[in-house]
Amino acid sequence: MLTQNLGYPRIGAFRELKKASEQYWSGKESLQNLLLTGKKIREANWRLQKNAQIDLIPSNDFSFYDQVLDMSLTVNAIPERYHEIAEDRNNTETDLYFAMARGYQKDGKDIIAMEMTKWFDTNYHYIVPEFHKNQKFSLFSNKITNEYQEAKVLGIETKPVIIGPVSYLLLGKEKENGFHRIELIRNLLPVYIEILEKLEKMGAQWIQLDEPFLTMDLSDAEKKPTILFTIS
Repeated sequence: MLTQNLGYPRIGAFRELKKASEQYWSGKESLQNLLLTGKKIREANWRLQKNAQIDLIPSNDFSFYDQVLDMSLTVNAIPERYHEIAEDRNNTETDLYFAMARGYQKDGKDIIAMEMTKWFDTNYHYIVPEFHKNQKFSLFSNKITNEYQEAKVLGIETKPVIIGPVSYLLLGKEKENGFHRIELIRNLLPVYIEILEKLEKMGAQWIQLDEPFLTMDLSDAEKKPTILFTIS
């Protein structure tokens, strides 16, 4: 029988991530030090689980802010107001990421953050994806494959954890009238397939798709597009 962990706390044994993030946001810490802190936490978590003889060790369960926001960046669900930040070569992917999470007030710009709301009935909050009719998606961030490879270099085989497409869409909100966000699943699934194919080529044996919405009562509107795609 295989043993597995669905996900591991990412704050660090001594709350290192919280401290490093706050230092970075206040300008007292460099981006390099923040990224290094994240890398050290991930390695410590993986090694601890390997030493505990966990068979299926999760990767991509780490996040600098929120796993839903991570997925928005991964599939290029970046609201238009942040495009100028993304196109500025002086900004990193991390700058864009935190701008979406916390807003951006720099270089004469004042861009509001994305909405934050509670994760189901918990006290955990996540950044709400924003969707438009006929929205297109593409692979923007390689966080999922990068962290899988990062563990592999350490000699640790992991099971990438990914928020499933149905739940990702339903966690978001329509920003215009005339459509239901679940209709976008046809545009979104090719990006998921691309990610899975990349992981397969890298040697991944197991992948965990988290679909919490499939444990709930879905409306007819939410069921129909997913059924049509499955049987087509």
